[in-house]
Amino acid sequence: MIDIGVTKLAIIGGIALIVIGPDKLPAVAKTVGTLLGRARRYVADVKAEVNKSMDLDELKKMRETVENAARDVENTIQTNAADFEKSWSEATTAALEGGNTVDSVPEYKHPNKNWRLKQGAVPHWYKARNGVRTKALSGAARVARYRPRKASQ
Repeated sequence: MIDIGVTKLAIIGGIALIVIGPDKLPAVAKTVGTLLGRARRYVADVKAEVNKSMDLDELKKMRETVENAARDVENTIQTNAADFEKSWSEATTAALEGGNTVDSVPEYKHPNKNWRLKQGAVPHWYKARNGVRTKALSGAARVARYRPRKASQ
């Protein structure tokens, strides 16, 4: 780089004062300052554009890698689905050849369980015999159930 010290700047300033003259030197210095400012802004804009293009290239590369990974996942899913279909068709043809028909498979029957009741390991007959409570009561229901009855008069 250009190595400019204080002494070199003083020499350049002295020569500029002699060549340009003391009347026009402030206007020339102002013009040189604005030109240097424009040059710095231009260099900063160029740097920003270069950085933006580099980031854009990186994002494009990242997008391509993500798209390739998605394609690979899709291909593996398709091959697995094809393998499953093949094994399923082999299993169903083997079951049909063995004398079993699709109609002989029992139909699904819902268990009709009450999901509100907790199913424990203790059987209901044991709970009923020993007086263990199997259903939860709300506070109002408990008060109504255990309220003393009025004696009939």
